[in-house]
Amino acid sequence: MRRPSALKGRLVIVLVVILTAVWVGGLVRFVTQITPETPPAASRKADAIVVLTGGRERLPAGIDLLQQEMADRLFVSGVHSDVDVAEILDLNSQAPTTLACCIDLGHDARHTVGNVRETANWMAAGERTSMILVTANYHMPRSLVLFHRIMPAIDVIPYPVVSGAVHLDIWWRHPRTLFLLASEYSKYLVSLIWPPA
Repeated sequence: MRRPSALKGRLVIVLVVILTAVWVGGLVRFVTQITPETPPAASRKADAIVVLTGGRERLPAGIDLLQQEMADRLFVSGVHSDVDVAEILDLNSQAPTTLACCIDLGHDARHTVGNVRETANWMAAGERTSMILVTANYHMPRSLVLFHRIMPAIDVIPYPVVSGAVHLDIWWRHPRTLFLLASEYSKYLVSLIWPPA
């Protein structure tokens, strides 16, 4: 007759194996649904363009959308406190300085939830009701979940940007990409239940 502790141990192992298999299956599905290419243009115009900092491809994409007049204003969330609009334009040498009048910076956000709340305050202050969201393609699913939860009345148009450092085609062969996607998928799962609106 088996001891109860041995049976419990086996049940725990089986449970861990099942949960791991479900998590891996979910990760594969998550990765296959990531947009593999940056769109040539936003699908439609909006009241604002919002860029979440974190990757060097995001800001040029947002500025390009502003130059295309896809919105009247660009908001960059999560900017370092020492950075101003002039420096942002200096870093993007192809951006004309005339765009300075149309760019606002948010210096308070330190993570994605902070980005959403900072953006929500900025959108409310300008009575804006629609926005083009610019962030990395792998970061877009979690961002959309949070934006829809915290800003349910705002029409969010996704504009996913591709990073050259993320290898989606053979992601399991690149340790950095694998770790990034696994981490982002785990955060995505958490975002489905937290934080509350």
